[in-house]
Amino acid sequence: MTSIKPNDSDDNVNRLKKTISNMEAAEAAMEFAEGKELAAIKAKNERRKESIEGLRTEISEEEKSKINGYI
Repeated sequence: MTSIKPNDSDDNVNRLKKTISNMEAAEAAMEFAEGKELAAIKAKNERRKESIEGLRTEISEEEKSKINGYI
């Protein structure tokens, strides 16, 4: 049975940093990849870009909420 963790804005910042780091490492790995492996790396990095944008938006919204006194 899994327990639900509260949304922690600090966790979002750490997730953002880790996702960016993973994307940069994957971009470096693309230099040595070809075929299906290269396609898989590119696809994963596209998903990472979407995740990064979502995390940035969420962090921004959380900051606005803090400023407005909601959090």
